[in-house]
Amino acid sequence: MGRISTFGQSLYEGRVSFNFVGRRKLFYAVSAVILVVAALAFVFRGFNYGVEFKGGVEFTAKVQTADSATSDALVEAVENADVPEAGDPTVQTSGDDLIRLQTRALTQDEATKVTESLQEAGATEVSQNLIGPTYGKQVATKALTGLLVFLVIVVLFIWAYFREWRMALGAIVALAHDLVITGGVYALSGFEVTPATVTGLLTILGFSLYDTVVVFDKVRENTKGILKSSSKTYAEQANLALNQTLVRSINTSITALLPVGALLVAGAAVLGTGPLKDLALALFVGMLAGTYSSIFIATPFVSQLKEREPAIKAQAARVMAKRAKQEAEPVAVATAPAHRPVAASGASKRTQPSRKPRSKRGKGHP
Repeated sequence: MGRISTFGQSLYEGRVSFNFVGRRKLFYAVSAVILVVAALAFVFRGFNYGVEFKGGVEFTAKVQTADSATSDALVEAVENADVPEAGDPTVQTSGDDLIRLQTRALTQDEATKVTESLQEAGATEVSQNLIGPTYGKQVATKALTGLLVFLVIVVLFIWAYFREWRMALGAIVALAHDLVITGGVYALSGFEVTPATVTGLLTILGFSLYDTVVVFDKVRENTKGILKSSSKTYAEQANLALNQTLVRSINTSITALLPVGALLVAGAAVLGTGPLKDLALALFVGMLAGTYSSIFIATPFVSQLKEREPAIKAQAARVMAKRAKQEAEPVAVATAPAHRPVAASGASKRTQPSRKPRSKRGKGHP
């Protein structure tokens, strides 16, 4: 822990720094590749909508062993129930002794026939969950409405809090990034999209927004009065804010991902299916994407928009000019010729003591 705290302090003071803002094109490229894969998954695989969205009947059959042989036997029983609308059901195991079968919308009499056929095939208990297509459309419409209302509230909140439309736009870009990636994972994995999935999506959007707002708040603190400063540019101060909040973002994400990962393992491996698995997958993928977007997408994007302002451009030019001048001064001092002091000749003569010539004496004189 001592090394981690020391490293975090070094990041906060700027002695150690990762250039997130300066390398934003690299991070944009990584996100672009992931988003393209997610978009292809939408087109070629699509979503596996649950019965709550598309309507239909869900039969939950209790059996002795929920293995592939039993599942095939129950599927054959459904197809032999003399109900054309129940053909080609979707089958999922749930735990060790439950099998779920989903069919298209059926009448009560048709659902009763399917239930009787499942019991004849060996199911001890069979429960029905009939959902009409109208209800499924209502669920989808309400989910979409809730998402749009959430995004509008996010824009208004960030704009009102930071007084900066660029930060509101950056937050929306990050949230859209997280939504597309999470949706792409659902399409690729084939996990069922249920109301629990929608709940998970709204939850991870709130998590991602919280992380982004924390970084934005530090950016605002670092860039206050930036136009009067000549030491660092806006991009450098924004990058410093990312480094100062980096350890906090990582610690928060790990702390949140550990229990969510446990829920995902329990829902997928232990229970096999159900709302717990759908909720946990949305939370796990969304939190990872939210952590990535708050660090590598939101703040670099806002910095890029801000650097286009004429005042910010002029401030950055002053900073660069000052640095160039400071770098040039030591070179000029090192290459300047050395000055040698030259004494005046007259003064030198006056200061030297006069010496009288020695008189020559004759040989007879003492």
